[in-house]
Amino acid sequence: MAVRINIQTIPPDEPYYAIGAAARLVDLHPQTLRHYEALGLVRPQRSRGNIRLYSPRDIERLHKITRLTQDLGVNLAGVEIILRLSQQVKALRAELNRREAFCESASARQGN
Repeated sequence: MAVRINIQTIPPDEPYYAIGAAARLVDLHPQTLRHYEALGLVRPQRSRGNIRLYSPRDIERLHKITRLTQDLGVNLAGVEIILRLSQQVKALRAELNRREAFCESASARQGN
């Protein structure tokens, strides 16, 4: 009997999937995952035995890479740029939210 794991119950950065399982989840060959790692597109953690372990966040990133390359025809250089810019936008949004919260709390303290 196969044990089914709900990926949503695993913490997003918890290393969990060996390369074979990760490759099956994203429908890619393990060598493709190794290539993506060599290019810096994904950085799985390593076990003490140096086995690649992919987290749910890594799997999500691999799905995004697959969508960009297979569905949209983006080459891997373009994927790297898109992923980097997406991370920058996310960081900028978080900073904007932090500053807005600071301004709101400062305004509330002043009684406005």
